[in-house]
Amino acid sequence: MNNKEIVEEGQKYIMNTYGRLPLALVKGTGSYVWDADGKRYLDFVAGIAVNSLGHCHPAVVEAISEQANTLIHCSNLYWIEPQVKLAKLLVDNSCFTKAFFCNSGAEANEAALKLARKYAKSKGYTNRYEVISATNSFHGRTLATLNATGQDKVHHNFEPMLDGFAYAPYNDLAAMGAAISEKTCAIIIEPIQGEGGVIEANSDYLVGLRHLCNQHDLLLIYDEVQVGCGRTGKLFAYQNSGVEPDVMTLAKALAGGVAIGAMLVKQRADVFVPGEHASTFGGNPLATAAANAAINVMINENIPEEVVLKSNYFVAKLQQLVDKYDSLVCIRGKGLLLGLVADKQASTVVEACLNKGLLINCTAGSVLRFVPPLIVSNDEIDEAVAILDEALKECNF
Repeated sequence: MNNKEIVEEGQKYIMNTYGRLPLALVKGTGSYVWDADGKRYLDFVAGIAVNSLGHCHPAVVEAISEQANTLIHCSNLYWIEPQVKLAKLLVDNSCFTKAFFCNSGAEANEAALKLARKYAKSKGYTNRYEVISATNSFHGRTLATLNATGQDKVHHNFEPMLDGFAYAPYNDLAAMGAAISEKTCAIIIEPIQGEGGVIEANSDYLVGLRHLCNQHDLLLIYDEVQVGCGRTGKLFAYQNSGVEPDVMTLAKALAGGVAIGAMLVKQRADVFVPGEHASTFGGNPLATAAANAAINVMINENIPEEVVLKSNYFVAKLQQLVDKYDSLVCIRGKGLLLGLVADKQASTVVEACLNKGLLINCTAGSVLRFVPPLIVSNDEIDEAVAILDEALKECNF
């Protein structure tokens, strides 16, 4: 089938839940993908920060192939060797002591929200059930994570909102402190708001959140679904500030393209007992084998350290565009999660780049978001910036 045929069939049979671009991707390798008509694209979306090792990384492909020929799935009623290995790998390279596995970032955040309530009950706080998140945040599309998301546009048509969630402005420590009440059991925060427009938390803000949680005996939850696994120049984003959360959620890049989610906890937050939480497919042999391969590549090939160098190069190139175009305001973000902020709607630039062979994304209406594979080369960054330059000119920026 060609692009047109796939699009037409999709519109006929698939629910309309995405604003899809009119192409169907059928193949990928490294930083490039191809559509059904054979056109090649430089991919600076990477599955929305999922394909961090590029498309079809040999180590991940080999791990998937070997595991698929051995054991694809078995129940968590039994111990699963690659799951155990992945838990150890993540714990050994972080500040956490235990792991729980699921299938997505939303599921990982759901687990964290449940855990926060259980933690409060385990400490004798019978009336604590409320979680505070930041305005402009994004934590998922399930009913609970939608409520944790601090964006009215995401809530629209799904009212009434669930009880148990409160919001405070991002990077405003005083407001967060004021939002804490006798009902509060946890604070959930993104170290960088990705969907919210690539906005980084101030170091003092994160230090302050840790102090507030210590003072009030709350759990501090970091949502690292988009920013974890090397994206910011550290294996985990919390390592940039040195502020350690009690709980961290991961997904997206964890298994190099295979669906997986994880919740990591410190000992004080390890309060679930059998029967209180579970996931049928969570931590299955196939997904955890892929994740072991992906994380081992990250560590053994010093991918996070390389991200810092590539980020510096990319930012310098983007700054040249900011200096050139009046409608570009600034660059935000860290590592290879970068946002080019405009003073007007920027979706037309995404379409122009698509036509020229570059895949990028627009978030918060006016922020061009770049989340390329972490193995991207400087030459590929040059290629992307050249196409972006042409697109900005074409769109009268």
